[in-house]
Amino acid sequence: MLRWFTAGESHGPQLTVIMDGLPAGLEVSSVELRRDLARRQGGHGRGGRQQIEVDQARLVGGVRGGVTLGSPVALVIENRDHQNWLADMSPEREGYDPRTPVTRLRPGHADLAGALKYGHDDIRNVLERSSARETVARVAAGGLARKLLSAVGVRIFSFTQSIGPVDVGYAGVDPDELTEDEIEGSPVRCPDRDASRRMVDEIDAAGERGDTLGGTFRVVATGVPVGLGTHVHWDRRLDARIAMAIMSVNAIKGVEFGAGFEGSARPGSDFHDEIAYEGGRFRHLTNRAGGITGGTSNGEPVDLRVAIKPISTLKQPLQSVDLGTKEPIQAHYERSDVCVVPAAGVIGEAMVALTLADALLEKFGGDSLAEVQRNLAGYLDAMGR
Repeated sequence: MLRWFTAGESHGPQLTVIMDGLPAGLEVSSVELRRDLARRQGGHGRGGRQQIEVDQARLVGGVRGGVTLGSPVALVIENRDHQNWLADMSPEREGYDPRTPVTRLRPGHADLAGALKYGHDDIRNVLERSSARETVARVAAGGLARKLLSAVGVRIFSFTQSIGPVDVGYAGVDPDELTEDEIEGSPVRCPDRDASRRMVDEIDAAGERGDTLGGTFRVVATGVPVGLGTHVHWDRRLDARIAMAIMSVNAIKGVEFGAGFEGSARPGSDFHDEIAYEGGRFRHLTNRAGGITGGTSNGEPVDLRVAIKPISTLKQPLQSVDLGTKEPIQAHYERSDVCVVPAAGVIGEAMVALTLADALLEKFGGDSLAEVQRNLAGYLDAMGR
């Protein structure tokens, strides 16, 4: 079992990750984690916070000489912007001098529900933790999970499928033919160059209006062995676990596997993936199921599409209510982005990596990486794969 926790606020001193369950013998480094953290900060349409932070995860426990020990791994990411919030966000009473409380509720955010649930009269007590800044910690944790998956031949990548009205379509991109340069060479992480340019134009136009844009991205995992997850119980089904992980990310409003929603309009004879036995292995002739059938990985790439709503914080604030006075007022404006779809794909990769790593250890777990690899190899040999 792979367990992980994050702690920290958006403008607090740091974000902290504790991960328990990584086997011993896995080579990890802060330099490798930095790559994904930098990808999360990128993408056309990001806000001013990305100019302040240079996110670096520092390993502080569970690793010696660049190799995991089998004990819990701890890492921290400092918030550079905390220097501008020392008095307002001091964890200690000493030196604590908060600014004027934030009371203008922002539609689409956790502000209202969080304030009512926890009895806060200052919305900052909610927005600091509900901020997408927390996803930095998830991407760092996902980097550790990705190292484990890479050691058994699993690769994970993502790309932008749509932003606003510009959509390359489900069939418009073949994941099997994509290269990293095609994806990361686009300012919006879309491998279709014409669509990429139009997406940039839509983001610029929305920014000039003081508006925001959402969209969709796809996450694909190749090399996933048959048998992760199970059909026997609802909470162990792999697609359910991935969906929960993805839906936990800020602003995510929908997820489908393969051609999920498109399949709802097709007859079964034109949707289900036919099965063949070729080259000594079973395979599917198509992958409309997205690599998971009956809650279990079936050997094809795990392929999902995720919908993210437009960012809720607007430069042209929506109408709202003051938490304290209950009077109508314009919503509070907190520095934000115009579009985060490209970055959200990187976060989606992390959540898929964490879920697949957990399922992998559940099926093939061992105290060391070598033991996990032996268990997987024996399983594949028994299947004749």
